[in-house]
Amino acid sequence: MTDASLSTTHLNWERYGQGPDLILLHGWGMNSGVWQHIIESLSQSFTLHLVDLPGYGLSHHQGCQSIEDICECVLRDAPQKAIWLGWSLGGLVATHIALNAPDRVHQLVTLASSPRFAAQGKEWRGIAPKVLSNFTVQLTEDFQGTIERFMALQALGSPSAKQDIKCLKEVVLSKPMPDPQALSLGLKLLAEIDYRAQLPQLEMPLIRLYGRLDGLVPVSIAHQLDEQLTEQSHIFQSSSHAPFISERAQFCELIRSRLSIECPAMEALDHQ
Repeated sequence: MTDASLSTTHLNWERYGQGPDLILLHGWGMNSGVWQHIIESLSQSFTLHLVDLPGYGLSHHQGCQSIEDICECVLRDAPQKAIWLGWSLGGLVATHIALNAPDRVHQLVTLASSPRFAAQGKEWRGIAPKVLSNFTVQLTEDFQGTIERFMALQALGSPSAKQDIKCLKEVVLSKPMPDPQALSLGLKLLAEIDYRAQLPQLEMPLIRLYGRLDGLVPVSIAHQLDEQLTEQSHIFQSSSHAPFISERAQFCELIRSRLSIECPAMEALDHQ
């Protein structure tokens, strides 16, 4: 593994490895520490750019009021053009950037993410609005307990659930707890954003990755979007919401193989 170089301006960034630029965006309540166990493998093929989103981890001092603010902060110190991989809420952020700043995105990868997280009757499965509203209330009553319950929810159903939860806690709690306002904004975005109609407008390659046992982003969403989009999804059979933890080796191999196939010209990219 190569040493990290930390950005001292704006958000907290860590960079590892050599190769095409690959930006990793974490999910709600988490921080860039979630990627710790895949850095060594992927940094052999890519220059990894890990960022703590505004209000999270070592970027907990940075406040934002909207997804536009979040994306502006992230783009400020991001590579001029890169592959963007967003997990869960990070997938919404990466999708927003791909839709509104397509010149900055070579390829979009969404992991255990959805263009609309909130359920919409029988038409669209997702997180029940009551669950999201309950998390909002619980944040004020039991801040750390709410974060830990969400970690457990992300691993629910996985054959390695206990190990996955332990892994998430170790890496996430190694950094400062997220800012409550950032958490509230994140829940608002999960409840309100709907990018389903815009996805077909994306011109860059899109890879969608899911966990078969995911209770937050049901696998039925993958099948619904398969009918609308030219790119087909990939489903990790033994994973819930965190395939990069539950099936680490398979995840890293897929990322290396799919990105080299989809973006063969990226080997010659000049990192600026």
